[in-house]
Amino acid sequence: MPEQSKHISSSFDAALYNLRNDVLMMSNLANRIFESAFEALLKGDSDLCDYVIAEDEEIDILEKQVDRDAVTLLLRFDPVASDLREVISTMKVSTDLERIGDESVNIARRAKSLSSRASVQEYSLLKPAYELAVSIFRDSVRAFADGDFELAGTLKTKDRELDALTTGIIDKLLVQAETDSKFVRNCYDLIFVARALERIGDHATNIAEDSFWRDQGADIRHTKEER
Repeated sequence: MPEQSKHISSSFDAALYNLRNDVLMMSNLANRIFESAFEALLKGDSDLCDYVIAEDEEIDILEKQVDRDAVTLLLRFDPVASDLREVISTMKVSTDLERIGDESVNIARRAKSLSSRASVQEYSLLKPAYELAVSIFRDSVRAFADGDFELAGTLKTKDRELDALTTGIIDKLLVQAETDSKFVRNCYDLIFVARALERIGDHATNIAEDSFWRDQGADIRHTKEER
């Protein structure tokens, strides 16, 4: 390989490495504030809610940086084939991570509203959905980081399980609200939390699907069967 070509290849690899690192840093932040948001809900911890809201700004900053660096990389190196998919998928993953951060903030804000009203028993309804959403999110990040396309292909099924679970939780909350008028305000906030958990699962599944496309060149969105 000519020296100039080696230099270009080395520069591209370094730029791509930095881009991936920023996205993995985003994923760590998003995971941390997601966990913190639900912990704030369980404990009624207003300070922890404020922490989640503040930390989400760091995710927003990183997303903008990823977008800028990715566009610069595309313009400078004009990558093709798998290299192009790598850059595009990384940009798309950063967008979903930013939205997971936003949903975590939504949970934290509802936690603040609920802190003086709801009981631990009411929160316990949400725990199975939270645990499944965390599992899907962590697996999606692992699939992205490790290039594990087989793992990526399994997460759509789990996301459907999460959708069904949150629908069942919301039905239970509505039944309780119908029998107890004092529960209506809590029901409203808890439904928003359940919807946030469902959307986090959706965004995590998007990450897995983009990782699959990056690694296999196949689009598995909107398909009924996983590969």
